[in-house]
Amino acid sequence: MQKKWNILEADEQIVTSLYESLKVPKVLCKIFVQRGIDTYEKAKDFFRPQLTELHSPWLMKDMDKAVDRIISAFNKNEKILVFGDYDVDGTTSVACMYQFLKKNHSNLEFYIPHRYREGYGVSKAGIDYAKENGFTLIIALDCGIKSFDLITYAKEIGIEFIVCDHHLPDEILPPAIAILNPKQIDCNYPYKELCGCGVGFKLISALAEKLNLPAESAFEYLDLLATAIAADIVPMTGENRVLAFHGLIKANKNPNYGIKALCKLSGLVKEFHITNLVFMIAPRVNAAGRMDDATKAVQMFVADTEEEALHFAEQLHSDNTDRKEADKAITEEALAIINENKEWINRCSTLVYMPHWHKGVVGIVASRIIEHHYKPTIVLTKSGDVAAGSARSVPGFNLYEAIHACREHLLGYGGHFAAAGMTLELEQVDAFREKFEAVVSSVITPELLIPEICIDAEIELKDIKQSFFDIISQMEPFGPENLRPIFITRNVKDNGWSKNCKKKTISVFH
Repeated sequence: MQKKWNILEADEQIVTSLYESLKVPKVLCKIFVQRGIDTYEKAKDFFRPQLTELHSPWLMKDMDKAVDRIISAFNKNEKILVFGDYDVDGTTSVACMYQFLKKNHSNLEFYIPHRYREGYGVSKAGIDYAKENGFTLIIALDCGIKSFDLITYAKEIGIEFIVCDHHLPDEILPPAIAILNPKQIDCNYPYKELCGCGVGFKLISALAEKLNLPAESAFEYLDLLATAIAADIVPMTGENRVLAFHGLIKANKNPNYGIKALCKLSGLVKEFHITNLVFMIAPRVNAAGRMDDATKAVQMFVADTEEEALHFAEQLHSDNTDRKEADKAITEEALAIINENKEWINRCSTLVYMPHWHKGVVGIVASRIIEHHYKPTIVLTKSGDVAAGSARSVPGFNLYEAIHACREHLLGYGGHFAAAGMTLELEQVDAFREKFEAVVSSVITPELLIPEICIDAEIELKDIKQSFFDIISQMEPFGPENLRPIFITRNVKDNGWSKNCKKKTISVFH
């Protein structure tokens, strides 16, 4: 596949100034400046993240209302339901909140909606469950900001909501007692890129302060929070970097029983890195919701013993095995369909449909297809009497707007710039494919259909020393806006002896 190289640049004056203050290789100073680390103080904060740097939770809009409502529920012994999404961010959010509240309040349960029976986010079934079982307060985590109608319904039947979410709000907000979301226009919280679990952590921190508990009572869940940060692909900057950095320390020294159990089943015996959370822990947690019921993911995280956690971890591990098999089989089928339809080669988009494909992996399959055919991609399957599926984009192309332009063919849709989901009548699949292609081809630019490799800096082989590698290692944890650096060196040839050794490439050059 043709790829374009983008060699990044930085202001040479600023690079030189930083080099003179840091006394580290100048090529690394260039990378720091590219990432906004352009002074000694910023470098110090970056390389030595401190929990004392975290912003006060009280800066978040409605934090006082949320805390007061929960304290009131404690005092009146109200039944509280902790509600969250079925992915990693949602299940870790629920596990953290549930464990913290449980230490201070016994009249408590948690609820994870079933992906296929209830769908994403706050569900009517969940609200009805709360009503039938006497719950008067629901704390929604990683969801709820767009659930105006359902939270209105809950209010009408005597159930109040506290919403902790990080997704973009609509103009009209749900009638919750409190809405914690730093992306609200009138929220003055300084850091806007928290994941759902991060917002929940802020509520836990404020509650701990209000209850005169030590700060460590909130930090107890940092390994779960680091897992959410890694899995939800939020920027690895600011507070997210601080929380992920210390969460990894917690995961290595004293991990949650669930994380420990998944490590054991994954065969990890060495030190935890952020990549382990992304590629070993997160897929197994997500697999529970994709293949079955994500409730067991929370049960694993809140287990009181290693044995109990291992029991649920084994189920997640089995779900992930099933997920990988389905993913592999469906990807092969989808690629075969694409190769059979020669007329699709010059298209700017891809849409494939088969009624027997597993709904839980179509999003993953869409991403896999893009690795072979680099264009906006939709994968559909049959769900009940309709078609349902997921879409994935290429960087720089607004997928949601393209799908919105095809709405006359859809029963429902939702998503954001890079990913989306939709449902449609079975007889609309072909028409939707053609309209989607017409929309994409009319607005996408040719350069967006060529994958880009961003190269941080040009180096010479003599630059690669142990000290050089040590500094790069201290840039961890890596993630969006702080990706692992990629270098280029010129006028060398691989003599055929390159090999991958434990995810590090070792090459012998002429």
